[in-house]
Amino acid sequence: MTNSSSDTSQRPVVLITAGASGIGAELAKSFLARGDAVHICDIDQALLDDAVKNGLATGASLCDVSRPDQVRAMFDDISERYARLDVLINNAGIAGPTAALEDIEIDDWDRTLAVDLSGAFYVTRLAVKLLKQGAAGSIINMGSSAGLHGCPLRSPYVASKWALIGLTKTWAMELGPAGIRVNAICPGSVAGPRIDEVIERDAARRGTSAEQIRESYHRQSSLRRFVDAGEIASLATFLASEAGAGISGQALSVDGHTESLSI
Repeated sequence: MTNSSSDTSQRPVVLITAGASGIGAELAKSFLARGDAVHICDIDQALLDDAVKNGLATGASLCDVSRPDQVRAMFDDISERYARLDVLINNAGIAGPTAALEDIEIDDWDRTLAVDLSGAFYVTRLAVKLLKQGAAGSIINMGSSAGLHGCPLRSPYVASKWALIGLTKTWAMELGPAGIRVNAICPGSVAGPRIDEVIERDAARRGTSAEQIRESYHRQSSLRRFVDAGEIASLATFLASEAGAGISGQALSVDGHTESLSI
């Protein structure tokens, strides 16, 4: 585990999976800005080291959330360092393959669900004990508009996100009596390298240009643009704040209003 030297004993503690880059890094910045201690995990040690060195995280653990042993080791670190947890954000996920149903490799299916769905389960089941020790807690699952509408050529990703929304509502029921709120944020396409890679694969699959696919993706939203990671972080900090104390069991879209995911 990589740590900073700042005192965290009196600060709310936030765990963000896949917090070293992309949406996770924006989430970390937002929670740090409100004064929280932010612990991140990622599968890239160099990115973790940079995040802590540059003050973008209070502490960090190298962890593949699809590996229960690594998740257990991370929580051993968190318990020893902070002895508490106030907010969990299940942000880790992979895009999975872009392919017709009959062309999806079983290994790709298994890997996508292992990270995007099982990973959230492995992390949350261990987080709950720490969350229950506080007066209140917040779990935020990173869903997707694809988990609300479906999305052609993305079966493994859709399956994992649809299931995660079901778990969000189930965990909200189960944990509500303990004062723990559980919500999902469902972004549309988020600007950045990940959607660029999806577009390139989709263009190759359809035999057209990446520019045409990008334009068709823009037309999926009423605002005709991709979501910015900062917009997702703003909603997350709201949901985890006192202002969001009455919100639980919800799947909240940040997508510019998705009209259709078919192209």
